[in-house]
Amino acid sequence: MSAKPSAAKRARQAIKRRTRNRAYKSTLRNSLKQVTTAIEAGDKATAETALASACVRLDKTASKGVIHRNVAARCKSRLTRRVNRLG
Repeated sequence: MSAKPSAAKRARQAIKRRTRNRAYKSTLRNSLKQVTTAIEAGDKATAETALASACVRLDKTASKGVIHRNVAARCKSRLTRRVNRLG
């Protein structure tokens, strides 16, 4: 346990942030997995709709600071290339 009240508060805040960030990352991974499974199945229509929602999720996660914006951009670029190759 922390000796100082400010350290105890920071520890509480870190726990809140960690659980929130884990939730953001989990939903992000799920949306990326939907795109990947649609690509592997060869279903372009489903892949495009899943890609659109994944791009929104990537942007939101990057704006919260959970992932870096360049990581989000790289992921969007790679997924878009894979979806475009389906056609």
